[in-house]
Amino acid sequence: MDKIQQSLPTKYDPKAIEANRYDYWLKGKFFEATGAPEKKPYTIVIPPPNVTGKLHLGHAWDTTLQDILTRIKRMQGYDVLWLPGMDHAGIATQAKVEGKLREEGKSRYDLGREKFVEETWKWKEEYASHIREQWSKLGLGLDYSRERFTLDEGLSKAVREVFVSLYKKGLIYRGEYIINWDPATKTALSDIEVIHQDVQGAFYHMRYPLADGSGHIEIATTRPETMLGDTAIAVHPEDERYKHLIGKKAILPIVGREIEIVGDDYVDMEFGSGAVKITPAHDPNDFEIGNRHNLERVLVMNEDGTMNANACEYQGMDRFDCRIKIVKDLQASGVLFKIEEHMHSVGHSERSGAVVEPYLSTQWFVKMQPLADKAIELQANVEKVQFVPDRFEKTYLRWMENIRDWCISRQLWWGHRIPAWYHKETGEVFVDHEPPADIENWTQDNDVLDTWFSSALWPFSTMGWPNEEAADYKRHYPADVLVTGYDIIFFWVSRMIFQGLEFTGKRPFNDVLIHGLVRDAQGQKMSKSLGNGVDPMDVIAKYGADSLRYFLSTGSSPGQDLRFSIEKVEATWNFANKIWNASRFALMNMDGLSFEEIDLTGEKSVADKWILTRLNETIENVSKLVDKYEFGEVGRLLYNFIWDDFCDWYIEMAKLPLYGDNESAKKTTRSILAYVLDNTMRLLHPFMPFITEEIWKNLPHEGESITIAKWPNVREELSDMQAASDMRLLVDVIRSVRNIRAEVNTPMSKQIKLQIKAKDEQVLEQLESNRSYLERFCNTSELTIATSIQTSEKSMSAVITGAELSLPLEGLINIDEEINRLNKELEKLDKEVARVQKKLSNEGFVKKAPVNVIEEERLKEQDYIEKRNAVRVRIEELKV
Repeated sequence: MDKIQQSLPTKYDPKAIEANRYDYWLKGKFFEATGAPEKKPYTIVIPPPNVTGKLHLGHAWDTTLQDILTRIKRMQGYDVLWLPGMDHAGIATQAKVEGKLREEGKSRYDLGREKFVEETWKWKEEYASHIREQWSKLGLGLDYSRERFTLDEGLSKAVREVFVSLYKKGLIYRGEYIINWDPATKTALSDIEVIHQDVQGAFYHMRYPLADGSGHIEIATTRPETMLGDTAIAVHPEDERYKHLIGKKAILPIVGREIEIVGDDYVDMEFGSGAVKITPAHDPNDFEIGNRHNLERVLVMNEDGTMNANACEYQGMDRFDCRIKIVKDLQASGVLFKIEEHMHSVGHSERSGAVVEPYLSTQWFVKMQPLADKAIELQANVEKVQFVPDRFEKTYLRWMENIRDWCISRQLWWGHRIPAWYHKETGEVFVDHEPPADIENWTQDNDVLDTWFSSALWPFSTMGWPNEEAADYKRHYPADVLVTGYDIIFFWVSRMIFQGLEFTGKRPFNDVLIHGLVRDAQGQKMSKSLGNGVDPMDVIAKYGADSLRYFLSTGSSPGQDLRFSIEKVEATWNFANKIWNASRFALMNMDGLSFEEIDLTGEKSVADKWILTRLNETIENVSKLVDKYEFGEVGRLLYNFIWDDFCDWYIEMAKLPLYGDNESAKKTTRSILAYVLDNTMRLLHPFMPFITEEIWKNLPHEGESITIAKWPNVREELSDMQAASDMRLLVDVIRSVRNIRAEVNTPMSKQIKLQIKAKDEQVLEQLESNRSYLERFCNTSELTIATSIQTSEKSMSAVITGAELSLPLEGLINIDEEINRLNKELEKLDKEVARVQKKLSNEGFVKKAPVNVIEEERLKEQDYIEKRNAVRVRIEELKV
């Protein structure tokens, strides 16, 4: 039989390894779910990224975790569906396209609705291709044959079905409500689209005169421009200061309108004056109070944030210009008597940056309480959604228990247009899947649905629902796990759960794996404004996808934030390089070994038995930990096994038989190298898919690709606990000897005398049976192993479990030369201690230098003193 060529390039080059590999996987259709009845399905639907731009590190982290899970399950024999797709991201995408049009001197109104939507579809296609390219760079094992988009026909059908069904059940209604309004884009916003920032503002203290002329009542506001829409003043019904005023009238300054004084439990008697102005059209709490007291709603602003006709002489002014003018006018009239600076949280539009206005508007709403009640009830059952970590279930329930009706209409053109029509003459509302037959008599609602409305249906709408006989829906719903960040539990996870329950009667996924946010090395959230963002594609270009993936997936525990550090990515590159070099050595020594020739039945050394035992332990522990989503722990185990056990110890010990004359030992060692490396690559593959495929392809193997190779199994017959114990003892001895050598500056190339005192006969036998390893790796000229040993007075010693080591100094070092060297080192350290102490005793330095600089100097002082003390002790030991 011809020899098999097994080799890797000399240098680890991620670019070369990763080039074209993804295309090979896609052509092989390794990522496509087959529907094979003998295989159990395993399903994840990707949280669909917005078609608004590039993916960021958070996306890379999120999708890498999903890829790891799906690759493991595929190797474990499941029929895996990892369904890809993207979100149309209504307001975000429309804002991007409108921005592009502005650069061309146009607006959406110049194009009209139909043409504008056409332009937005072009944008979608362009950026969807960018996202697919980034997915490929990350190596994501997605089933593109099932890719979906939240505006494709199938999902649009599902959206219409849900809207119509909820409407007919009385769970969707149209009404006036205070919503988040963006005056720049002229649309309602969901809570998640509002970013709250602390800004410097003021409390404006005013006196509203009582209508009967008996005095005045004090109120304070942060938004004086809205006072023009006041329709009442509220006080607590038990407040002794104001009880006698309830039912009386006050005069609204500037406008001159009489407004009622009402009693309401909402008012906090301890805050401010204990009296609050009520503006039902411009404040959500005031809106509720207004409903309780049947107050008029007076809107004083237009949709673009300018003041309307109800604002009297301020009509046409921008809301903030109006604030400045009205404050001056109120001060001049004596109504405004104090302005108090006040730092407070103000909502800003996530997309336009405009200050969000609480605004009375006619919108479409989902009545949430009945839906929320079902979702809360689910969590009391065995078949509940399992949150990982479980503390996030409380976060989810807290939001569900305090639910508000959901405003689902948006004043946009890009999105699912609301399937409601209004009769041109009667105003009758018609809601159905299709427009009315006499469409010429009807006008469709101009609004579109909140993006989250369609995203909430993602786990089942992507599977072919509302066709409940669709093959994917029957086989792959509900999904096994959803992977997402804790920042969208309220806005997406919760909505998928209640919509899934309402329309399928099932939870949409079994588990929710929650991760945190990617932060910079200082712990700050990454953002454009701070300029601390990192493009994952730049990291991949420099270090490769495997290094980025391994860092992201193993650098944190579930639910925790991740601090991005380029140094840590470099460290994972070094790990990959170590794997490459170790694999290259192993392959160079395979001597054309084929998969059929791998034979583990031959006589094994203690190192052989130990590495097979450690491999079994690693397989068992990794398999358990991935089922618990403990990827950080998996990373630690794999790193320790590969770097320490396999590379630093086994490969070094394998060189003895590989370079020796015993052909049988060579064959066994080659087989064990091939077997261990094969299984190690399979364990590592989900984390580092590119390098593992490249190495595995060169190993003796069966099968087309490591992506569909079997997940390693523990082989109990290959475990040998005695050999593992023997090896631990050997490693302890060798490490201790190397530490002593380092301490006395004796190179490994210089032979030494070594005495080992064994605790008992069992330890003695363990050491004697492995004498050849001790002689080789400790490089001894003389090795004594006994249960009783007479040690030299001048020697270096170490105590390990089961034995004591002694290295006589005579012949190990020239004692006089070592003392001279140490005295010179002591002089240097004396000078360093004196220098730093002089610096720290300088009052001018201590007063002017930053705190971190002073702390650095103090740490230096402590380090130098500790080193100096250690050198002094060593000199005294040598003088004995």
